[in-house]
Amino acid sequence: MKSEKLVVPIQALAALLVVGVCFLLAESLQERNVVVGDKAPKFTVTTDKGRQVTPSDFGGKVLVVNFWATWCPPCVDEMPSLQSMAQQLAPKGVVVLGVSVDKNEATYRRFVQQARINFETARDPSADISSNYGTFKYPETYIIDSTGRVRQKHIGPKDWTDPELVKSIEALL
Repeated sequence: MKSEKLVVPIQALAALLVVGVCFLLAESLQERNVVVGDKAPKFTVTTDKGRQVTPSDFGGKVLVVNFWATWCPPCVDEMPSLQSMAQQLAPKGVVVLGVSVDKNEATYRRFVQQARINFETARDPSADISSNYGTFKYPETYIIDSTGRVRQKHIGPKDWTDPELVKSIEALL
């Protein structure tokens, strides 16, 4: 008789555990997609200059995080304008960080050297950082304000020297 009284609470507890596990599993399988207004995901990356950086290392500045790859023609096409914008806005407090998802390090390094990219660059061959942002199409760029909030998200190539785009970034300073 006592064992029969225990069956119902044990079954209820087992059902709750199953529901909890299903909920956790569903949450872990859900893709993250960072949108404007979200707090930018934290990450640590080692730049080509050997410096470990996190978004908080750029506190007080606007951070432009560009996810790209050498095998992506639109990424390659937008690099000159991204570099021009980086040079133009750096004195005002804008930092550009290019994060490449290239797996081939030699190809990546050769491109960075030949293109004479002078803003901060890093390689994330496992695409851990871009996947934390929900990036699925390259190039994809996030403009993060000094408080760490995503203020702009650009999917696809841009002309980073477009006066309206430059003004929209300057407005975040």
